[in-house]
Amino acid sequence: MKTGKVYLIGAGPGDPGLITVKGQACIQAADVVVYDYLAAPALLAHAAPKAEMIYVGKKGGDHTLPQGSINQLIVDKARQGCVVARLKGGDPYIFGRGGEEAEELVAAGIPFEVVPGVTSAVAGAAYAGIPLTHRDFTSTLAFVTGHEDPTKASSSIDWKALATGMGTLVFFMGVKNLPMITARLQDNGMPPETPVALIRWGTTPRQQTVTGTLNTIVAIAQQAGMKAPAIIVIGKVVGLRERLQWFETRPLFGRTIVVTRARAQASDLVERLTALGARCLEYPTIEVMPAEENTALDRAIAALATYDWLIFTSVNGVDIFFDRLFARGLDVRALAQIRTAVIGPATAERLRRRGLCSDILPESYRAEAVIEAFSSEDMTGRRVLLPRAAEARPILPEELRRLGAQVDEIAIYHTRPVTTGATELIADLENGRVAMVTFTSSSTVRHFNQMLPPDRRDQLLADVHIASIGPITTETAESLGFQVDITADEYTIPGLCQAIEAFFTAP
Repeated sequence: MKTGKVYLIGAGPGDPGLITVKGQACIQAADVVVYDYLAAPALLAHAAPKAEMIYVGKKGGDHTLPQGSINQLIVDKARQGCVVARLKGGDPYIFGRGGEEAEELVAAGIPFEVVPGVTSAVAGAAYAGIPLTHRDFTSTLAFVTGHEDPTKASSSIDWKALATGMGTLVFFMGVKNLPMITARLQDNGMPPETPVALIRWGTTPRQQTVTGTLNTIVAIAQQAGMKAPAIIVIGKVVGLRERLQWFETRPLFGRTIVVTRARAQASDLVERLTALGARCLEYPTIEVMPAEENTALDRAIAALATYDWLIFTSVNGVDIFFDRLFARGLDVRALAQIRTAVIGPATAERLRRRGLCSDILPESYRAEAVIEAFSSEDMTGRRVLLPRAAEARPILPEELRRLGAQVDEIAIYHTRPVTTGATELIADLENGRVAMVTFTSSSTVRHFNQMLPPDRRDQLLADVHIASIGPITTETAESLGFQVDITADEYTIPGLCQAIEAFFTAP
């Protein structure tokens, strides 16, 4: 069997957007992904569906596998002919033991490449508003381990040189040894008033930063409950944080928001809320499933020339319809004589990407607005094709028929409940950290309600705000006993995010 290859990949410090282009490509190409505790979970989504995922994380004193076993694991997988993505937090060659793993690969004759990553020292400090070098303060920088190999007979750190010869110091894995680090530096000549920052979970929505000086930071860190994973930044540049911090000042920073939308459609909402500083917990309550039987849709596609109008009520409808159209060997030219109408700008944009501009886009993004838009059209005898969800409200086809249209309503997809994750969702609600739950459709409300124990639902949501994308969703939520705090004025994902931001930033 041909020997495989190992990629030692730096996963970055936590923000999944900081993975390199090459690092992401290696994950996508891997047969096996061996990943650490600090590798962002979102990065694992880039792996192929058939890729083997192996967790070898080390958290505090809890090691899933000792380093020697990890070395042997990646060698064995490569010898089986696999492409192995060894995903390591930060950069593999900066206190990541990547050099040790590379040595083992060389000894075993396994080809490998190193894909550098953004180290937490640089990124964590930057996200805390601290430039590690600045010509007005320092031009020297040192990275130091705060947790030396415990089997070494003596320290290899030159504390005198660090205390007097470096402008900025960054200690990795040093929170537990913070009292020793600050004492050693002061004992070797560093002034007690030297600024210090501790940054925990840097670059993630959980980031926490505390500042002090060499002689105060231990007490400050203990009072704040600072624990690993964290870095320690020491030097005058820490004083710039007061002016340069940007990450922790975003409007939703520190807020944990539950996203209940189907996972395939959730990315836009998650990205927007995350950009505003929120920590998003994805608990999809529904899954969009194309109809198993395509006969009705195939007949309609075969008879497209007989239709006057084609109406889409969601991006799901657009995607499934066009996928079937293309599967039958046709393209947008088959729709040349048909006028189109859509609900919502997102649906209009998805249709445009497929090569068509909508003829009707109502100002309000609901079925009633579509009917109002059609009131100026002569619909008598007009044939309308309406491919949409099986669970959709009946008002649209009913009102079109009242206008004289012949409507072929075809259920091309349906939503089904997702029950996995209920235990984890309840645990997150119990810990009191969830600030808000978002609903983007009536079906997300109904299935979210089913995930919670009826006798505990109100208790679990007592201090949790509810945000709804529009009045129909709000009506469904209130009918089930939810107290809705936010109903977006614009019934879109951007509109929902704007409403959430306004809610949390209101004076």
